[in-house]
Amino acid sequence: MPSPLRARVLRALAALMLLAALVIPGSAPALGADDEPLVLRAGTDQDLQVMNPWQSTLVVDYEAYTLNYDLLVGFGPDLKPAPGFADEWESSSDGMTHTFHIRDGMKWSDGEPATCEDARWTYQLVLDSLETEYGGLGSYYLEPYLTNAGLESVACEGNSLVAKTSFPTTLLTQAYVPILPKHIWSEYTIEQIQNSEADGYFKNDPPVVGTGPYQAVEWQPGDFIRFVRNENYWGEQGAADEVIIQNFDDASTMVEALKNGEVDYIRGVGADQFDALANEENIKTVEGFSNGYTYLSFNTKGNSDGYKGSTSALSDVAFRDALGYALDRDRLVQATLAGHGVPGDTNVPPYHVDWHVPPTTPRTFDLEEAARRLDAAGYKLENGKRLDKDGKPITLRLTWPDSEEESATNAQFIQEWFGELGITVDAAVTEEGKLLNDLLGPPDGEADWDFYMWGWVGDPDPMSLLSFFTSGQLGGLNDSFYSNPRYDELFELQQKATDPAQRHEYIAEMQQIFYDDAPYHVLYYDNELHAYRTDKFANWTNQPPENGTPLFGFGPFGYTVLKAASEVAASPSAATGSEAPSASGGTTSPSPTEPAADTASSSTVPIVLGVVALLAVVAVAFVLLRRRRAEPEEE
Repeated sequence: MPSPLRARVLRALAALMLLAALVIPGSAPALGADDEPLVLRAGTDQDLQVMNPWQSTLVVDYEAYTLNYDLLVGFGPDLKPAPGFADEWESSSDGMTHTFHIRDGMKWSDGEPATCEDARWTYQLVLDSLETEYGGLGSYYLEPYLTNAGLESVACEGNSLVAKTSFPTTLLTQAYVPILPKHIWSEYTIEQIQNSEADGYFKNDPPVVGTGPYQAVEWQPGDFIRFVRNENYWGEQGAADEVIIQNFDDASTMVEALKNGEVDYIRGVGADQFDALANEENIKTVEGFSNGYTYLSFNTKGNSDGYKGSTSALSDVAFRDALGYALDRDRLVQATLAGHGVPGDTNVPPYHVDWHVPPTTPRTFDLEEAARRLDAAGYKLENGKRLDKDGKPITLRLTWPDSEEESATNAQFIQEWFGELGITVDAAVTEEGKLLNDLLGPPDGEADWDFYMWGWVGDPDPMSLLSFFTSGQLGGLNDSFYSNPRYDELFELQQKATDPAQRHEYIAEMQQIFYDDAPYHVLYYDNELHAYRTDKFANWTNQPPENGTPLFGFGPFGYTVLKAASEVAASPSAATGSEAPSASGGTTSPSPTEPAADTASSSTVPIVLGVVALLAVVAVAFVLLRRRRAEPEEE
């Protein structure tokens, strides 16, 4: 995503000082000399916040824990269910009893046996946490993958986990819940796992014990995390002996590090930088479809009791609806994304071709219509100032996380457009971790904010993106504090629907309600812009092949298929994996208007994107995770 405007001298200084100021840990020869570990370095503009997976909110948080741990069922190259902690599974004819065979002879990275009891304990921990005063764990991003699937009980029969659900479902095969080693985690109480402020809180600092392909052994928060190969891993492992995920303060510095060979892969490239990288030697760019969106979220509780929004207008659907006509989404896609995305509307992106339904009466950019609607709703314009119903001039505070640099460009446009309506917008960036805390409403916070921008990252199934706006997520991922009884009813109906046509009908109505009530204005569905080097590693493979990216996707698949470039014959197919090279030297970018077929009917794969954010993430985490969830930028 593009960076905010900066003075040229600062850009020049960042480039000149890169080698002196940038600390890349675990240095090794660029091509992996004899007796030296071959190190894969991946860069991101997100700051890894936690190692306890229950606290995860950002895309990078998810990336870290899916390297450390297996899910019960993982993700294949096409996003369909693939072996993970379990190697086989089946469901009963009524779809309510699900049996997962845990692979025999598996070990944790510390050598202890990994068995069904570890899986049972992990899922039971989630069920037990629902009965506590917290009603969940940590950031509340992960439990919904089990609760939305209707999980009621788990038990071991031999080395098979038997899970029973309250309604027929296939969602358990893609629950984004890491299976944890009971012999370590059971030493801590639910409070010590859930509450980061608790006495004896379990941070899960390295060395981490897991069954994933790599294990975290060193972590410098705000800087990097280093993983080493898990010698007890049961599956295929890629060429890298070590993996380092490096945090960068901004995209410009990260791009320079890629060009200089200091990192091998980067996520979060600015649109202008992405286009420029297409002509760089030994660098390939890859553009993935958006399985999420960038949004403008409103504090829908306004200044009601317990909330500190600046005006009661925020609680008024008519006010939020009117502001939707003051957003030129086409302009934002071109100015902010350089065309790498499409204008937004509902909370289910076009990525989900089977489920996305555009609104029946979409808002167009029309400042005169926005002003007319504000007047009709009782928000008068006096002396150039728009007044709320208490007679006070409306000044809205707008913020976004520092990991979402492109939002500074959006903010400039929003200030201008809302200003023409007589609404002042005070815009300022907030540090990502601080923003996650600032967004919290009662009982954990005061919701002292008006509106903000971030992003969510979703799963192949739209379940998680739909769930954020249910009343059951108030105090969790529902960062806008939105509630609509009909939306809640429809969520439960689609959750249990076994007929795809009937489910489509429910989800279509949910999208229309969300759009009309406007707790969010979805600004755009921004594509994933990544880039990597080809002189050190080869066989970079997109997941899914048609529209995905090699890393920061859905589990550790991309890491496990990498090969050392020195061991692969120099050819376009060997260097680029599943990508088609373009004439410019980059990769062929997917058309954002032609998303690939959705696999929603068979799997559910998350990701906080911010984004949040994503999203995810997320949120969302907050958490709105939530992938970002939560970047929920996907948090």
